[in-house]
Amino acid sequence: MADKITYTEAFDELQSIISHLERGDIPVDELAAKVKRASLLIEVCRTKLTATEEEVKRVIDQLPE
Repeated sequence: MADKITYTEAFDELQSIISHLERGDIPVDELAAKVKRASLLIEVCRTKLTATEEEVKRVIDQLPE
């Protein structure tokens, strides 16, 4: 899943779910599925951020002093 969705897409969907949760717009029957989806989206964002941080560190480490 992490390779099929961009960070921005995951973040935007997560923001949407959070907004619906805050407003109470999610029916009880869908609540568990939305929370599970939010958990997956958080993991996607975390993974992509970590990978980007590692790549940036690699690039910086390769810069001449």
